Amino acid sequence: MLLGVAIVIAGAGFPYRGAHDAVAADIATNPAAASLYPQGSMPNLSGADTWLNSAPLTPAQLKGKVVLVDFWTYSCINCIRTIPYIRAWADKYRDSGLVVLGVHTPEFQFEQDLSNIHAAMDRFRIDFPVAVDSGYRIWQSFGNRAWPAVYLVDGGGNIRYRQFGEGSYESTERAIQALLREAGKNSFNTALVHPVATDEQMAPDVNQIRSGETYVGYAQATGFRSPESVRKNAEQAYTTGKLGLNDWGLIGNWTVHTDRATAGQPESGIAYRFSARDLHLVLGPGKSGNPVRIRVTVDGHAPGANHGADIDEQGYGVVTQTRLHQLVRQVGDVRELRFEVRFLEPGAEVYAFTFG
Repeated sequence: MLLGVAIVIAGAGFPYRGAHDAVAADIATNPAAASLYPQGSMPNLSGADTWLNSAPLTPAQLKGKVVLVDFWTYSCINCIRTIPYIRAWADKYRDSGLVVLGVHTPEFQFEQDLSNIHAAMDRFRIDFPVAVDSGYRIWQSFGNRAWPAVYLVDGGGNIRYRQFGEGSYESTERAIQALLREAGKNSFNTALVHPVATDEQMAPDVNQIRSGETYVGYAQATGFRSPESVRKNAEQAYTTGKLGLNDWGLIGNWTVHTDRATAGQPESGIAYRFSARDLHLVLGPGKSGNPVRIRVTVDGHAPGANHGADIDEQGYGVVTQTRLHQLVRQVGDVRELRFEVRFLEPGAEVYAFTFG
C-alpha cells in the first residue's frame, strides 16, 4: 500500500510522439495529456480466479473503448479512499465509451475469500467488472507494484497513462477526457467529478499525519515495544507500559503470526501512541467467525466525539467481518493520543494500523 502517494508515470526519457489531433490539442491546457505517449499494449487479462459483475473480458473485446484498469484490494486504505472517484468516473463516462475494470489483487490471505470480496463490493457500491486476481497473474502481466494503481488504455489497446497511489484525481480525469476525445467521443460534461466521501473514504489530512502504516505480524512489524520478546506462532502473555510516538504493544495473551496476531483470551488488547486525524485497524473475528465485541479508549477514556465510524461514543463496537475498521476520527485540532482496544471475546485477528 502507499500512503498519500500520487505518482504519474510520465515520459521521462521518452519523447512524446504519435499524438492524435485531439490529444495534441489538449496538451496546451491539460498537463496530464502530455504524458499520454504509448507505453505498450494492454496485457492479456487471462489468469483471473473468477470475474464479478461481468463475464471474463479480453483486450480484443475492449478494442475501441477507453479502459481504466484499477488495481485494488479491499482492506487497503489508499484504495478505499480512491474508490469514490473510480465509481464516479464509471458512472459519468460509461455512455461515452469508458470501461472501468477493477483487478482485486489481495495483500492478506483473508482478502482471497470471495465472500469477503463480495461484501466489500456491496459496502463500496462497486457495480463495474472486477477480475479476482488472487494468484497475481494479471498483476504480474502489467508489471504492477502498488495499491492502488490506475492504468488508462486507449481505443487501440495501448496503455497511455499510469498512476501509482491515491490522489492526482484531476490529472487522471483530464487524461480520461483526452483519450475519449481521441476516440471521437465529445458528448461528456468536462466539469470534474467531486464525489462526497465519508467515514474511511474521506481524503486524509496529510498535513497532520505523523504516524504511518504499521503491520502487527512479525514478518513486517515495526515499533513494537512490549517488554516481552515476540514468541513466534505460540501463545504468550504480553504487557505494555508507557509508549512513545508510533510505539505499540500487546496486552494479555496473544499468538503472533507472520501477518497477524490472534487474541487468546477475553480483555486481550493492543495499544498504539499515534498522531493523525484518523486511526484505522484491519481486524476480523477470527477463524470461528463469531462476532467479537470491542471497547476502545483514547488516553484512558471513552473517545466521545473522537470515535470512528465503527464504534460509538463510549468506544464500543462489534467486529463481524475481516476488514479495515475506523476506530478514531479526531475532531478539531489533531493531538497525539494513546489508543487502546480491548477484545471482549477471544479469537480476534489483528493485521495492520493505517492512518488518515
